[in-house]
Amino acid sequence: MIVAGIGCRKGARAEAIEQAIDAALERCGLERAGLDALATEADKGEEPGLVAAARRLALPLILVDQAGLGRAAKGALTHSARVQELKGVPSVAETAALAAAGRASRLIGPRVAMTQAACAIAVGDGPGGVGP
Repeated sequence: MIVAGIGCRKGARAEAIEQAIDAALERCGLERAGLDALATEADKGEEPGLVAAARRLALPLILVDQAGLGRAAKGALTHSARVQELKGVPSVAETAALAAAGRASRLIGPRVAMTQAACAIAVGDGPGGVGP
């Protein structure tokens, strides 16, 4: 399972989220067609840009609760002091991707951060009790 983890600002546009996804996929040498899902923190589940991006890409949006993000934190490759202070994890994009991709997940590369959104790509054996 290949998952694009997304961290974004409130009000981020779908286009900005898709640009972050495309940049992360390009860095990893992957295509959009290879993605199985998008993932983000549970409290962003109603964010219009994320919902629209998932719909436009025809991918499920997996919502990861805080505990799931925390369990995945040790696998993060990058660290944002601001995100750590606000969310309690080093990177929402990376931890959401890791948690949603399954217990044997790993990041293919570090997150790509853009102005409105960040994206990290993880591969794993499939979802397993990662959120609501």
